[in-house]
Amino acid sequence: MYMDVLLVVGSYFLGTFPSAHIVAGRVGLDPTKRGSGNPGAANVYRIVGQKSGVAVFFADFLKGLVAASVGYAVGGKFLGVICWVAATLGHVAPLTRRLRGGKGVATAGGGAAVLFPAAAAICFGVFVVIAKTTRKASLGSITIASVLPILAFIFGASTRETIFTAGLSVLIVARHYQNIHRLLSGTESSFQSE
Repeated sequence: MYMDVLLVVGSYFLGTFPSAHIVAGRVGLDPTKRGSGNPGAANVYRIVGQKSGVAVFFADFLKGLVAASVGYAVGGKFLGVICWVAATLGHVAPLTRRLRGGKGVATAGGGAAVLFPAAAAICFGVFVVIAKTTRKASLGSITIASVLPILAFIFGASTRETIFTAGLSVLIVARHYQNIHRLLSGTESSFQSE
């Protein structure tokens, strides 16, 4: 029991690792003060460049992957799910940065790849298609966050695993509230021009 709690807390603080700040900071930029103001891979891509954006994506992806993998290995799939949620929450609402974090898509994707690989693969394909056709990464992110719990359940997630996954999806979609407003008003910028 104590080990489980320790892993969940550790997963949260793993999620707080400031990958976007570190990568953008190497060229003297603060991702919270440039571009969209979001400390995530997409914004770093816009303000620093492709290689930096990819580096942030993989760093954030690994946070979810490592948390879910360790939890799964130590206590089974459900603990893996809880650690995954904790890591994503750490990324989205880090105590170390006054709860001002990213949107959680890459970190959630890393954990999903471990826990629900078939669902994650479909989500990845859906994201690529939407992002490429609309040039709006936010629309792709919102879409895959919305369908992930359904796909996870279809591919065998238990009821409690599905509930936690749905909660995580709600968190991610909620973090995109400004993007949703811009999408509805037709003012959301394209991925390349933001």
